[in-house]
Amino acid sequence: MSDAVEIDGIRLHLGHADSTPGEWIGQQEVLKQLLACWLVIDKVDLPLAPRLVGAPGIGKTTLAIAATRQRNQELYIYQCTADTRPEDLLVTPVLAESGKIQYQASPLVTAMIRGGVCVLDEGNRMNEKSWASLAPLLDHRRYVESIVAGITIPAHPAFRCAVTMNDDESTYEIPDYILSRLQPTLSLGHPSREEELAILKYHLPFSNEEMLNLTVEFLQQSHGLKLDFSTRDGINVLRFALKQLASESDHPLSKDEVWRISLEKCLGEDAVDLQSLADRKQQSLGGNVLPMGLGDFFFDPNHPLHPDHDDDEEEDDDDF
Repeated sequence: MSDAVEIDGIRLHLGHADSTPGEWIGQQEVLKQLLACWLVIDKVDLPLAPRLVGAPGIGKTTLAIAATRQRNQELYIYQCTADTRPEDLLVTPVLAESGKIQYQASPLVTAMIRGGVCVLDEGNRMNEKSWASLAPLLDHRRYVESIVAGITIPAHPAFRCAVTMNDDESTYEIPDYILSRLQPTLSLGHPSREEELAILKYHLPFSNEEMLNLTVEFLQQSHGLKLDFSTRDGINVLRFALKQLASESDHPLSKDEVWRISLEKCLGEDAVDLQSLADRKQQSLGGNVLPMGLGDFFFDPNHPLHPDHDDDEEEDDDDF
């Protein structure tokens, strides 16, 4: 396949597809929904550009990769950041070896031209100016305009797109005119115990059952307490624990001790006691704090002048 194309007299150098293997384990319904978004059921129909929403490390990108592999299309991934510019998303001028300007197509534009799938990873970290450059691509027009190269680039009919978004506060607010183009929203939840165990076995088939079960129990407890630890965190904890065991073959520690050390090093000391961590998180969110009235700012709750002070208690005390 050609590494360059010419559009309106401008030679565009294309990027390379991502070869990451992807297997989606569990939660088959959301995979079916994503594949349905990319279907075209009539000659005047258009594919949808869904947003995949969930906690970091829950598998949003893996889901998009798996769906792409099922469709036997090339995959391109663009990592969105807070300083992503429109030219980063589309076409970037670079200095070639000859000393002349060369126009390099982004993974997104390469997918548009070749008829592949582009995943805009962590899209809600990107600013509005960059999103605005994608507005015509995400509706019925299906093209982008590169101001740098001075060309309009139409999308191949087979081009598909999805956007992953994390559920956290370190993100931009995406404007409504873009959100209306990124439909539907497909939400990913935490996997069940059986699914999570299967995911760990897939990524770490050389692990032993004892340490697999320790990791799964930790993850399932954290999910139940609504903490932020993800399957990715569990994979990293387990991987580090296994490496420690392999490196300490002369003076082996117990598997429980190695796993606990790995947990502390990967996720911090607070992760050892999930219940206490969950209680502190609840308190920081105001879960155990009574609402304050205006009088609380001026008087102690037991002060006679406090609006909610109970005079009946003092009267009862006088009776004794």
